[in-house]
Amino acid sequence: MLCMDFFIVLGLQHGASEADIRRAYRRLARRFHPDINPGDRAAEARFREILEAYETLIDPDRRSRYEAGQPVMAPTEVRAGFEGFDFSRRGSDHAVTFGDLFGEVLRERDARQPSIERGADLHQELQLSFEESFSGTSRQVTVTRRETCRICAGSGRTRSAAGACVVCEGAGSTQSVRGHMVFSRRCTACAGSGQQRPRPCEPCGGSGLEMRTDTVSVRLPGGVADGETVRVEGRGNAGPRGGPSGDLYLLVHVAAHPDFRRERDDLHTIVDVGIHEAALGARIAIRGPDGALRLRVPPGTQSGQRFRLSGRGMPSTRGGDRGDLLVEVRMRLPAVLDERSKELLREFGRINGVSARPSPDLRGESTAETSDAFQADEGERL
Repeated sequence: MLCMDFFIVLGLQHGASEADIRRAYRRLARRFHPDINPGDRAAEARFREILEAYETLIDPDRRSRYEAGQPVMAPTEVRAGFEGFDFSRRGSDHAVTFGDLFGEVLRERDARQPSIERGADLHQELQLSFEESFSGTSRQVTVTRRETCRICAGSGRTRSAAGACVVCEGAGSTQSVRGHMVFSRRCTACAGSGQQRPRPCEPCGGSGLEMRTDTVSVRLPGGVADGETVRVEGRGNAGPRGGPSGDLYLLVHVAAHPDFRRERDDLHTIVDVGIHEAALGARIAIRGPDGALRLRVPPGTQSGQRFRLSGRGMPSTRGGDRGDLLVEVRMRLPAVLDERSKELLREFGRINGVSARPSPDLRGESTAETSDAFQADEGERL
């Protein structure tokens, strides 16, 4: 009959895997090992049970006999000294060395050490004219940011007077004895340097960082649009403890232009033409984003008709071709017509005889708009 439940000794459920058994054994061995608890008979007895349970359950043959209720081999004798525990590799490679147990502790402690942090990013806004966004420009941007302290070079400490640490006497480590083991630890008074511990840096308050205002030269590419963000790498706050700096992000605002409206990389504009130019056709000079252009207006052009000039729009910040310039024609009549001009227009209407719009159904009423008897509503000029 079994005198104890080995699964309960290790704090496991029945049917636990080999990996679970190993983890439980490592955890309990680091707590109850006699070399960690010298002179503690209760810890020694507890570890004896832990070792017996581990060696039984980790061996497939012994575990099978144990679970079948058959007798198993006697446990390894445990004595208070380091030699009483056979942590050497056995034939089945089931045992764990004492160094492995504490190697895990050290690795876990190192894993908890704070990692190097990256500095925070900074954000600013930048105003550009339409012409600057089209051709690109360089700007000097004033940035107030955290930088590495020039006094302590980011260490947060000042140099102390030369002299050995009074705690470790210059060795950089302290020793303590537990049973048959001697533990060596880094001296906390001098942080392992063996010298007198430095004081916190006064200008930066021990943070290793100080506020500084710099002027950053920023090159903005041609074609940058309103609302776009330009990143300047490494111009944000410096990272603590020597960490990398963050970035500077510039939100671009482009002023509106009186003649051009942007859609992606295309530009839209409106050009006024005279009635004779639209009717007869003409070559007219128009304004482009980078200078004067010539536009051919074919005969019979209607008001509102649009023309595309390829490659005359905004440059692309993605390295592609320029956008297009889309020109909308708007008919413009003279503000005042003399009698001769009016007569020519009346003659033009009689010759062509085509109305510019379909006639409404006035149910027998006169539709002669030129008749003196025709009553018209007078509209409001917008």
